[in-house]
Amino acid sequence: KECGGYVERTTQHLRPACYEMARQLERPVIYLPSSAPSKEALAQQIATRDAVSDGLICLLSCVEPCLSYEIRRDREQQRLVLEPRQRKCLHLYHYWIDPVFGFMSARLQTWFPFAIQICLNGREWLARQLDAAGVPYERLDNCIVQVADWQQAQRLLDQQVEFAWPAALGEIAERIHPTFAEVFGDYPVEYYWTVYQSEWATDVVFRSSRALAEFYPRLVSAGISTFASPDVMRFLGKKLHGNFAGEVLSDYRRRREGIRVKHVLAANSIKMYDKHGISLRVETTLNDPNPFKIVRAAEGNPDGAKSRRPMRRGISDLASRAQLSQAANERYLQALASLDVEHPLHHLIDPVCRPTVWQGRRHRALRPWSQEDGLLLQTISGGEFALHGLRNRDLLTALYPDALGVAAERARAASRVTRKLRLLRAHRIIRKVESSHRYLLTENGRAVVTAVLQYRTVTMNQLQQAAA
Repeated sequence: KECGGYVERTTQHLRPACYEMARQLERPVIYLPSSAPSKEALAQQIATRDAVSDGLICLLSCVEPCLSYEIRRDREQQRLVLEPRQRKCLHLYHYWIDPVFGFMSARLQTWFPFAIQICLNGREWLARQLDAAGVPYERLDNCIVQVADWQQAQRLLDQQVEFAWPAALGEIAERIHPTFAEVFGDYPVEYYWTVYQSEWATDVVFRSSRALAEFYPRLVSAGISTFASPDVMRFLGKKLHGNFAGEVLSDYRRRREGIRVKHVLAANSIKMYDKHGISLRVETTLNDPNPFKIVRAAEGNPDGAKSRRPMRRGISDLASRAQLSQAANERYLQALASLDVEHPLHHLIDPVCRPTVWQGRRHRALRPWSQEDGLLLQTISGGEFALHGLRNRDLLTALYPDALGVAAERARAASRVTRKLRLLRAHRIIRKVESSHRYLLTENGRAVVTAVLQYRTVTMNQLQQAAA
Protein backbone atom coordinates (compact mmCIF):
# COMPACT_ATOMS: atom_id res chain seq x y z
CA LYS A 1 0.00 0.00 0.00
CA GLU A 2 2.91 2.30 0.59
CA CYS A 3 4.67 1.41 -2.68
CA GLY A 4 3.28 4.35 -4.68
CA GLY A 5 4.45 6.94 -2.19
CA TYR A 6 7.84 5.27 -1.84
CA VAL A 7 8.39 5.20 -5.60
CA GLU A 8 7.43 8.88 -5.90
CA ARG A 9 9.80 9.92 -3.11
CA THR A 10 12.65 7.90 -4.61
CA THR A 11 12.17 9.52 -8.01
CA GLN A 12 12.01 12.98 -6.47
CA HIS A 13 15.32 12.25 -4.75
CA LEU A 14 17.00 10.90 -7.92
CA ARG A 15 16.32 13.88 -10.19
CA PRO A 16 17.90 16.59 -7.99
CA ALA A 17 20.95 14.37 -7.44
CA CYS A 18 21.52 14.12 -11.20
CA TYR A 19 20.90 17.85 -11.71
CA GLU A 20 23.32 18.72 -8.92
CA MET A 21 26.01 16.53 -10.45
CA ALA A 22 25.70 18.44 -13.76
CA ARG A 23 25.70 21.82 -12.04
CA GLN A 24 28.86 20.99 -10.08
CA LEU A 25 30.55 20.28 -13.41
CA GLU A 26 29.08 23.55 -14.76
CA ARG A 27 27.31 21.78 -17.60
CA PRO A 28 23.84 22.76 -18.92
CA VAL A 29 20.64 20.99 -17.84
CA ILE A 30 17.97 21.34 -20.54
CA TYR A 31 14.34 20.20 -20.47
CA LEU A 32 12.95 19.21 -23.88
CA PRO A 33 9.15 19.55 -24.27
CA SER A 34 9.19 17.03 -27.15
CA SER A 35 11.19 13.90 -27.90
CA ALA A 36 11.10 14.57 -31.67
CA PRO A 37 14.28 16.72 -32.07
CA SER A 38 17.60 14.87 -32.23
CA LYS A 39 19.16 14.88 -28.78
CA GLU A 40 22.48 13.68 -30.16
CA ALA A 41 22.66 16.59 -32.61
CA LEU A 42 21.91 19.05 -29.80
CA ALA A 43 24.61 17.52 -27.60
CA GLN A 44 27.14 17.71 -30.43
CA GLN A 45 26.28 21.37 -30.98
CA ILE A 46 26.82 22.09 -27.29
CA ALA A 47 30.13 20.19 -27.31
CA THR A 48 31.34 22.22 -30.30
CA ARG A 49 30.11 25.51 -28.86
CA ASP A 50 31.73 24.97 -25.46
CA ALA A 51 34.84 23.17 -26.83
CA VAL A 52 34.22 20.13 -24.60
CA SER A 53 36.92 17.53 -25.16
CA ASP A 54 36.44 15.42 -22.04
CA GLY A 55 33.73 14.70 -19.47
CA LEU A 56 30.04 15.63 -19.33
CA ILE A 57 28.65 17.67 -22.22
CA CYS A 58 25.09 18.22 -21.05
CA LEU A 59 22.10 16.67 -19.29
CA LEU A 60 18.85 16.58 -21.26
CA SER A 61 15.48 15.63 -19.78
CA CYS A 62 12.32 14.59 -21.59
CA VAL A 63 9.04 12.80 -20.79
CA GLU A 64 8.82 9.57 -22.80
CA PRO A 65 7.08 6.16 -22.64
CA CYS A 66 8.61 3.57 -20.33
CA LEU A 67 8.00 0.12 -18.88
CA SER A 68 7.26 0.43 -15.18
CA TYR A 69 4.76 -1.02 -12.69
CA GLU A 70 1.22 -0.47 -11.49
CA ILE A 71 -0.57 -1.62 -8.36
CA ARG A 72 -3.82 -3.43 -9.11
CA ARG A 73 -6.46 -4.75 -6.72
CA ASP A 74 -7.08 -8.46 -7.29
CA ARG A 75 -10.60 -9.02 -5.95
CA GLU A 76 -10.43 -12.82 -6.31
CA GLN A 77 -7.22 -13.17 -4.30
CA GLN A 78 -8.09 -10.27 -1.99
CA ARG A 79 -4.67 -8.72 -2.36
CA LEU A 80 -2.72 -6.00 -4.14
CA VAL A 81 -0.73 -7.11 -7.21
CA LEU A 82 2.29 -5.39 -8.72
CA GLU A 83 2.15 -5.70 -12.54
CA PRO A 84 4.33 -4.31 -15.36
CA ARG A 85 2.67 -1.53 -17.33
CA GLN A 86 3.50 0.87 -20.15
CA ARG A 87 3.64 4.33 -18.60
CA LYS A 88 5.31 7.70 -19.10
CA CYS A 89 7.99 9.29 -16.99
CA LEU A 90 10.90 11.70 -17.13
CA HIS A 91 14.07 10.33 -18.71
CA LEU A 92 17.52 11.86 -18.26
CA TYR A 93 19.95 11.79 -21.18
CA HIS A 94 23.60 12.09 -20.18
CA TYR A 95 25.98 13.01 -23.01
CA TRP A 96 29.70 12.97 -22.37
CA ILE A 97 33.09 12.31 -23.95
CA ASP A 98 34.57 9.21 -22.38
CA PRO A 99 38.34 8.62 -22.20
CA VAL A 100 37.84 5.09 -23.61
CA PHE A 101 34.67 5.16 -25.75
CA GLY A 102 34.70 8.80 -26.88
CA PHE A 103 31.39 10.57 -27.56
CA MET A 104 28.57 8.52 -26.02
CA SER A 105 25.29 8.77 -24.13
CA ALA A 106 23.16 7.03 -21.52
CA ARG A 107 19.41 7.29 -20.97
CA LEU A 108 18.19 6.87 -17.38
CA GLN A 109 14.56 6.16 -16.57
CA THR A 110 13.74 8.08 -13.39
CA TRP A 111 10.91 5.72 -12.38
CA PHE A 112 11.30 2.18 -11.12
CA PRO A 113 13.03 -0.04 -12.22
CA PHE A 114 15.45 2.71 -13.36
CA ALA A 115 16.27 1.15 -16.73
CA ILE A 116 19.42 2.41 -18.45
CA GLN A 117 20.16 2.48 -22.18
CA ILE A 118 23.77 3.13 -23.16
CA CYS A 119 24.68 4.13 -26.70
CA LEU A 120 28.24 4.03 -28.01
CA ASN A 121 29.89 3.89 -31.42
CA GLY A 122 32.65 1.43 -32.31
CA ARG A 123 34.30 3.78 -34.84
CA GLU A 124 34.36 6.55 -32.22
CA TRP A 125 35.97 4.07 -29.85
CA LEU A 126 38.45 3.01 -32.55
CA ALA A 127 39.56 6.62 -33.01
CA ARG A 128 40.51 6.71 -29.31
CA GLN A 129 42.36 3.41 -29.67
CA LEU A 130 44.31 4.70 -32.67
CA ASP A 131 45.19 7.88 -30.78
CA ALA A 132 46.51 5.85 -27.86
CA ALA A 133 48.52 3.60 -30.20
CA GLY A 134 49.96 6.59 -32.06
CA VAL A 135 48.58 5.44 -35.44
CA PRO A 136 47.77 8.35 -37.81
CA TYR A 137 44.34 8.23 -39.45
CA GLU A 138 41.75 10.34 -41.27
CA ARG A 139 38.15 10.34 -40.17
CA LEU A 140 34.87 11.63 -41.61
CA ASP A 141 31.97 11.46 -39.16
CA ASN A 142 32.01 7.86 -37.86
CA CYS A 143 33.90 6.53 -40.87
CA ILE A 144 37.66 5.90 -40.85
CA VAL A 145 38.70 6.68 -44.45
CA GLN A 146 42.48 6.44 -44.13
CA VAL A 147 44.81 4.71 -41.67
CA ALA A 148 48.58 4.45 -41.67
CA ASP A 149 48.30 0.80 -40.55
CA TRP A 150 45.07 -0.93 -41.58
CA GLN A 151 46.04 -4.25 -39.96
CA GLN A 152 46.61 -2.54 -36.61
CA ALA A 153 43.25 -0.79 -36.88
CA GLN A 154 41.52 -4.12 -37.52
CA ARG A 155 43.25 -5.74 -34.55
CA LEU A 156 42.04 -2.90 -32.31
CA LEU A 157 38.48 -3.34 -33.60
CA ASP A 158 38.64 -7.08 -32.92
CA GLN A 159 39.56 -6.36 -29.30
CA GLN A 160 36.30 -4.45 -28.75
CA VAL A 161 34.24 -7.66 -28.81
CA GLU A 162 36.32 -9.21 -26.03
CA PHE A 163 36.08 -6.11 -23.82
CA ALA A 164 35.26 -6.52 -20.10
CA TRP A 165 31.71 -5.30 -20.60
CA PRO A 166 30.03 -6.04 -17.22
CA ALA A 167 32.59 -4.04 -15.21
CA ALA A 168 32.65 -1.12 -17.67
CA LEU A 169 28.86 -0.87 -17.93
CA GLY A 170 28.53 -1.16 -14.15
CA GLU A 171 30.84 1.83 -13.70
CA ILE A 172 28.73 3.85 -16.14
CA ALA A 173 25.57 2.94 -14.23
CA GLU A 174 27.09 4.16 -10.95
CA ARG A 175 28.16 7.39 -12.63
CA ILE A 176 24.78 8.39 -14.07
CA HIS A 177 22.61 6.96 -11.26
CA PRO A 178 24.02 8.67 -8.12
CA THR A 179 21.33 7.30 -5.75
CA PHE A 180 21.52 3.66 -6.91
CA ALA A 181 23.59 2.46 -3.94
CA GLU A 182 21.31 4.31 -1.54
CA VAL A 183 18.08 2.93 -3.02
CA PHE A 184 19.27 -0.68 -3.19
CA GLY A 185 21.66 -0.60 -0.26
CA ASP A 186 19.73 -3.16 1.80
CA TYR A 187 19.11 -5.40 -1.23
CA PRO A 188 22.31 -5.34 -3.33
CA VAL A 189 21.59 -5.97 -7.01
CA GLU A 190 23.37 -5.38 -10.31
CA TYR A 191 22.02 -4.33 -13.68
CA TYR A 192 21.47 -7.18 -16.12
CA TRP A 193 22.94 -5.91 -19.39
CA THR A 194 21.45 -6.84 -22.75
CA VAL A 195 22.06 -5.68 -26.30
CA TYR A 196 18.97 -3.70 -27.23
CA GLN A 197 20.22 -3.06 -30.78
CA SER A 198 23.51 -3.82 -32.50
CA GLU A 199 24.82 -2.40 -35.76
CA TRP A 200 27.84 -4.23 -37.18
CA ALA A 201 29.44 -2.53 -40.17
CA THR A 202 32.06 -3.67 -42.67
CA ASP A 203 33.76 -0.83 -44.56
CA VAL A 204 35.48 -1.32 -47.92
CA VAL A 205 37.50 1.87 -48.37
CA PHE A 206 38.37 2.93 -51.93
CA ARG A 207 41.40 4.89 -53.05
CA SER A 208 39.19 7.73 -54.29
CA SER A 209 35.54 8.76 -54.41
CA ARG A 210 35.71 8.55 -58.20
CA ALA A 211 36.63 4.86 -58.05
CA LEU A 212 33.51 4.05 -56.01
CA ALA A 213 31.22 6.42 -57.92
CA GLU A 214 31.97 4.67 -61.21
CA PHE A 215 30.09 1.50 -60.36
CA TYR A 216 28.11 2.17 -57.16
CA PRO A 217 24.90 3.11 -59.07
CA ARG A 218 25.01 -0.34 -60.68
CA LEU A 219 25.40 -1.98 -57.26
CA VAL A 220 22.37 -0.03 -56.04
CA SER A 221 20.35 -1.18 -59.04
CA ALA A 222 21.43 -4.79 -58.47
CA GLY A 223 20.64 -4.58 -54.76
CA ILE A 224 17.07 -3.48 -55.45
CA SER A 225 16.19 -5.41 -58.60
CA THR A 226 18.26 -8.59 -58.30
CA PHE A 227 18.33 -9.60 -54.64
CA ALA A 228 15.03 -11.37 -53.90
CA SER A 229 13.58 -12.49 -50.57
CA PRO A 230 15.50 -15.82 -50.49
CA ASP A 231 18.75 -13.92 -51.07
CA VAL A 232 18.10 -11.51 -48.20
CA MET A 233 17.28 -14.42 -45.90
CA ARG A 234 20.45 -16.20 -47.03
CA PHE A 235 22.53 -13.12 -46.20
CA LEU A 236 21.12 -13.26 -42.67
CA GLY A 237 21.69 -17.01 -42.42
CA LYS A 238 18.01 -17.97 -42.71
CA LYS A 239 16.03 -20.11 -45.14
CA LEU A 240 12.81 -19.29 -46.98
CA HIS A 241 10.43 -22.20 -46.41
CA GLY A 242 6.72 -22.92 -46.56
CA ASN A 243 6.13 -22.06 -42.91
CA PHE A 244 7.62 -18.57 -43.26
CA ALA A 245 4.86 -16.03 -42.59
CA GLY A 246 6.98 -12.88 -42.41
CA GLU A 247 7.79 -10.23 -44.98
CA VAL A 248 11.06 -9.21 -46.60
CA LEU A 249 11.23 -5.58 -47.73
CA SER A 250 13.87 -3.77 -49.78
CA ASP A 251 14.02 -0.03 -50.33
CA TYR A 252 16.28 2.70 -51.66
CA ARG A 253 16.81 6.11 -50.10
CA ARG A 254 19.18 9.02 -50.43
CA ARG A 255 20.47 10.01 -46.98
CA ARG A 256 23.05 12.40 -45.60
CA GLU A 257 25.62 9.60 -45.39
CA GLY A 258 25.03 8.57 -49.02
CA ILE A 259 22.70 6.44 -51.13
CA ARG A 260 21.33 3.61 -49.01
CA VAL A 261 19.88 0.24 -49.99
CA LYS A 262 18.15 -1.55 -47.12
CA HIS A 263 16.70 -5.05 -46.83
CA VAL A 264 14.46 -5.72 -43.83
CA LEU A 265 13.55 -9.16 -42.45
CA ALA A 266 11.17 -8.85 -39.48
CA ALA A 267 13.04 -6.84 -36.81
CA ASN A 268 16.48 -7.28 -38.42
CA SER A 269 18.03 -5.76 -41.51
CA ILE A 270 21.09 -5.48 -43.73
CA LYS A 271 21.91 -2.34 -45.68
CA MET A 272 24.52 -0.80 -47.97
CA TYR A 273 25.83 2.79 -48.11
CA ASP A 274 28.32 4.71 -50.17
CA LYS A 275 29.63 6.31 -47.00
CA HIS A 276 30.88 9.82 -47.78
CA GLY A 277 31.41 8.71 -51.36
CA ILE A 278 34.66 6.87 -50.58
CA SER A 279 33.68 3.89 -48.41
CA LEU A 280 31.31 1.06 -49.33
CA ARG A 281 29.64 0.13 -46.03
CA VAL A 282 27.56 -3.00 -45.49
CA GLU A 283 25.85 -3.04 -42.11
CA THR A 284 23.81 -5.71 -40.33
CA THR A 285 21.37 -4.50 -37.67
CA LEU A 286 20.00 -6.99 -35.13
CA ASN A 287 17.05 -6.04 -32.94
CA ASP A 288 15.83 -9.59 -32.35
CA PRO A 289 18.54 -12.27 -32.05
CA ASN A 290 16.12 -15.04 -31.03
CA PRO A 291 15.58 -16.48 -34.57
CA PHE A 292 19.30 -17.26 -34.81
CA LYS A 293 20.78 -20.42 -33.31
CA ILE A 294 24.24 -20.69 -31.76
CA VAL A 295 26.08 -23.49 -29.95
CA ARG A 296 25.99 -22.79 -26.21
CA ALA A 297 25.18 -24.36 -22.87
CA ALA A 298 21.75 -24.10 -21.27
CA GLU A 299 20.84 -20.97 -19.33
CA GLY A 300 22.01 -21.28 -15.74
CA ASN A 301 24.31 -24.23 -16.49
CA PRO A 302 27.42 -22.81 -18.22
CA ASP A 303 29.40 -26.03 -17.68
CA GLY A 304 26.69 -28.29 -19.10
CA ALA A 305 26.41 -29.89 -22.52
CA LYS A 306 26.32 -27.52 -25.46
CA SER A 307 23.82 -27.64 -28.28
CA ARG A 308 22.22 -25.30 -30.83
CA ARG A 309 20.05 -22.87 -28.89
CA PRO A 310 18.49 -19.45 -29.63
CA MET A 311 20.84 -16.51 -29.40
CA ARG A 312 20.16 -14.36 -26.32
CA ARG A 313 20.07 -10.59 -25.89
CA GLY A 314 22.49 -10.77 -22.98
CA ILE A 315 26.06 -9.57 -23.45
CA SER A 316 27.29 -13.12 -22.86
CA ASP A 317 26.32 -13.80 -26.52
CA LEU A 318 27.91 -10.60 -27.81
CA ALA A 319 30.82 -12.40 -29.51
CA SER A 320 28.40 -14.77 -31.29
CA ARG A 321 26.28 -11.80 -32.37
CA ALA A 322 29.37 -10.13 -33.83
CA GLN A 323 30.38 -13.33 -35.65
CA LEU A 324 26.91 -13.77 -37.12
CA SER A 325 26.73 -10.13 -38.25
CA GLN A 326 30.18 -10.27 -39.84
CA ALA A 327 29.20 -13.43 -41.72
CA ALA A 328 26.04 -11.68 -43.00
CA ASN A 329 28.10 -8.71 -44.21
CA GLU A 330 30.56 -10.99 -45.99
CA ARG A 331 27.78 -12.92 -47.72
CA TYR A 332 26.28 -9.65 -48.95
CA LEU A 333 29.64 -8.39 -50.21
CA GLN A 334 30.33 -11.73 -51.92
CA ALA A 335 26.94 -11.54 -53.62
CA LEU A 336 27.74 -8.02 -54.83
CA ALA A 337 31.14 -9.18 -56.07
CA SER A 338 29.54 -12.01 -58.04
CA LEU A 339 27.34 -9.48 -59.85
CA ASP A 340 30.33 -8.55 -61.99
CA VAL A 341 29.58 -5.19 -63.61
CA GLU A 342 32.74 -5.09 -65.71
CA HIS A 343 33.34 -8.58 -67.13
CA PRO A 344 31.10 -10.96 -69.09
CA LEU A 345 29.28 -13.54 -67.05
CA HIS A 346 30.78 -16.42 -69.05
CA HIS A 347 34.24 -15.67 -67.60
CA LEU A 348 32.88 -16.85 -64.25
CA ILE A 349 30.63 -19.67 -65.46
CA ASP A 350 32.64 -21.21 -68.31
CA PRO A 351 35.25 -23.00 -66.13
CA VAL A 352 32.60 -25.08 -64.32
CA CYS A 353 30.83 -25.87 -67.58
CA ARG A 354 33.85 -27.89 -68.77
CA PRO A 355 34.97 -31.35 -67.56
CA THR A 356 37.74 -31.32 -64.98
CA VAL A 357 40.22 -33.74 -63.45
CA TRP A 358 40.38 -34.03 -59.66
CA GLN A 359 42.30 -36.57 -57.59
CA GLY A 360 43.28 -38.41 -60.76
CA ARG A 361 39.69 -38.86 -61.98
CA ARG A 362 37.77 -37.08 -64.72
CA HIS A 363 34.51 -35.41 -63.66
CA ARG A 364 31.78 -34.17 -65.94
CA ALA A 365 30.95 -30.54 -66.51
CA LEU A 366 28.31 -28.81 -64.44
CA ARG A 367 25.11 -27.85 -66.24
CA PRO A 368 23.98 -24.77 -64.26
CA TRP A 369 20.94 -24.13 -66.43
CA SER A 370 19.58 -27.68 -66.22
CA GLN A 371 16.89 -28.57 -63.70
CA GLU A 372 19.06 -31.16 -61.93
CA ASP A 373 22.20 -29.09 -61.42
CA GLY A 374 20.23 -25.88 -60.98
CA LEU A 375 18.35 -27.42 -58.05
CA LEU A 376 21.66 -28.68 -56.62
CA LEU A 377 23.24 -25.19 -56.74
CA GLN A 378 20.12 -23.60 -55.29
CA THR A 379 20.07 -26.08 -52.40
CA ILE A 380 23.71 -25.65 -51.36
CA SER A 381 23.26 -21.85 -51.30
CA GLY A 382 20.66 -22.12 -48.51
CA GLY A 383 21.21 -19.75 -45.61
CA GLU A 384 20.88 -22.56 -43.06
CA PHE A 385 24.17 -24.00 -44.37
CA ALA A 386 26.08 -20.72 -44.46
CA LEU A 387 27.59 -20.94 -40.97
CA HIS A 388 27.91 -24.66 -40.15
CA GLY A 389 27.95 -26.25 -43.59
CA LEU A 390 25.85 -28.99 -45.17
CA ARG A 391 25.90 -32.78 -44.95
CA ASN A 392 24.92 -35.62 -47.23
CA ARG A 393 21.65 -36.03 -45.33
CA ASP A 394 20.79 -32.36 -45.91
CA LEU A 395 21.04 -32.73 -49.69
CA LEU A 396 19.31 -36.09 -49.49
CA THR A 397 16.25 -34.52 -47.89
CA ALA A 398 16.15 -31.64 -50.38
CA LEU A 399 16.90 -33.53 -53.61
CA TYR A 400 15.31 -36.95 -53.02
CA PRO A 401 12.45 -36.56 -50.50
CA ASP A 402 10.55 -39.50 -52.02
CA ALA A 403 13.44 -41.89 -51.26
CA LEU A 404 13.46 -41.36 -47.50
CA GLY A 405 10.84 -43.97 -46.64
CA VAL A 406 12.48 -47.14 -47.96
CA ALA A 407 15.95 -48.11 -46.68
CA ALA A 408 17.22 -49.46 -50.02
CA GLU A 409 16.06 -46.42 -51.98
CA ARG A 410 17.50 -44.12 -49.32
CA ALA A 411 20.90 -45.84 -49.61
CA ARG A 412 20.91 -45.48 -53.42
CA ALA A 413 19.91 -41.81 -53.13
CA ALA A 414 22.65 -41.21 -50.55
CA SER A 415 25.19 -42.66 -53.01
CA ARG A 416 23.95 -40.27 -55.71
CA VAL A 417 24.36 -37.36 -53.29
CA THR A 418 27.92 -38.51 -52.52
CA ARG A 419 28.72 -38.38 -56.25
CA LYS A 420 27.22 -34.90 -56.48
CA LEU A 421 29.31 -33.72 -53.53
CA ARG A 422 32.41 -35.14 -55.22
CA LEU A 423 31.46 -33.30 -58.43
CA LEU A 424 31.08 -30.00 -56.58
CA ARG A 425 34.44 -30.50 -54.86
CA ALA A 426 36.09 -31.25 -58.19
CA HIS A 427 34.87 -27.90 -59.55
CA ARG A 428 35.98 -26.08 -56.37
CA ILE A 429 32.39 -25.15 -55.55
CA ILE A 430 32.54 -26.63 -52.02
CA ARG A 431 35.27 -27.73 -49.64
CA LYS A 432 35.21 -30.35 -46.90
CA VAL A 433 35.40 -29.14 -43.29
CA GLU A 434 38.33 -30.85 -41.63
CA SER A 435 37.51 -33.76 -39.28
CA SER A 436 33.81 -33.65 -40.13
CA HIS A 437 31.22 -34.74 -42.70
CA ARG A 438 30.23 -31.16 -43.49
CA TYR A 439 30.93 -29.03 -46.56
CA LEU A 440 31.11 -25.26 -47.02
CA LEU A 441 30.90 -23.13 -50.14
CA THR A 442 34.27 -21.88 -51.29
CA GLU A 443 34.76 -18.24 -52.26
CA ASN A 444 34.73 -19.27 -55.92
CA GLY A 445 31.67 -21.44 -55.29
CA ARG A 446 29.75 -18.60 -53.67
CA ALA A 447 30.48 -16.35 -56.67
CA VAL A 448 29.43 -19.02 -59.19
CA VAL A 449 26.27 -20.04 -57.34
CA THR A 450 25.12 -16.48 -56.71
CA ALA A 451 25.68 -15.49 -60.33
CA VAL A 452 23.84 -18.54 -61.67
CA LEU A 453 20.86 -18.18 -59.35
CA GLN A 454 20.50 -14.44 -59.99
CA TYR A 455 20.74 -14.64 -63.76
CA ARG A 456 18.39 -17.63 -64.00
CA THR A 457 15.61 -15.16 -63.19
CA VAL A 458 16.66 -12.32 -65.53
CA THR A 459 13.97 -11.45 -68.09
CA MET A 460 14.50 -10.30 -71.67
CA ASN A 461 13.16 -6.89 -70.71
CA GLN A 462 15.79 -6.56 -67.97
CA LEU A 463 18.54 -7.60 -70.38
CA GLN A 464 17.42 -5.00 -72.90
CA GLN A 465 17.39 -2.31 -70.23
CA ALA A 466 20.89 -3.34 -69.10
CA ALA A 467 22.14 -3.25 -72.68
CA ALA A 468 20.66 0.22 -73.17
